Amino acid sequence: MVSPFDVLDVDEDADDAAIERAYRERVKQAHPDQGGTVEEFQLVRRAYRELDERDRNGDGDDESAADIDLSDDDGDADAVQPARVEFLDYEVVDDYGWSLDDEDLFRKASHADLDGSAYGRLLVHPDESLLEAAENRGFGWPFSCRGGACANCAVYLVDGELSQPTDHIMPDELAERGFRLSCNGYPVSDELQIVFNVKHLAELDDLILPPGPFTRR
Repeated sequence: MVSPFDVLDVDEDADDAAIERAYRERVKQAHPDQGGTVEEFQLVRRAYRELDERDRNGDGDDESAADIDLSDDDGDADAVQPARVEFLDYEVVDDYGWSLDDEDLFRKASHADLDGSAYGRLLVHPDESLLEAAENRGFGWPFSCRGGACANCAVYLVDGELSQPTDHIMPDELAERGFRLSCNGYPVSDELQIVFNVKHLAELDDLILPPGPFTRR
């Protein structure tokens, strides 16, 4: 049996803040770009999701949470389902005069009759980074180094959570505002809303390298 508390290495009576701290530390350790495995990373993701859902549903029974088994009948960790990502090209945001901070940004995009490469949805499988998923679905999103050393592949996270390894170029202040790197970012939440192609924003100017292939499809 594998419980969420075992995965996050916290006591069963840990409060929300302790669980959050443990999760953020474990998800960094388990990140595939930090020597972890996809399976370990996704198990950490699922453990946190189970405890988060318990809290949002108002079920604070630690004993029942400890009884949650994240393994299948063979004792292996259950597979995590693909994450659902709703995406929008920043060029559209700029052309329409919209704001990244607009709470209705994606509602507006859904009613704007946009091309499928500029606005749409995609699934990100557990073994894919966000950039890999976009490319595997036929989209051409910006990138250069693919190693976290530039912000050419940066996205703006509107909703949900996208992990980042500990070693990357994105300053903490920009990460706190919602900027992430798609090349090594793995979805942690089941659903995300992101704006891609934000590399031309002024705050990212010092983090950009000469571009790699970027093909509009």
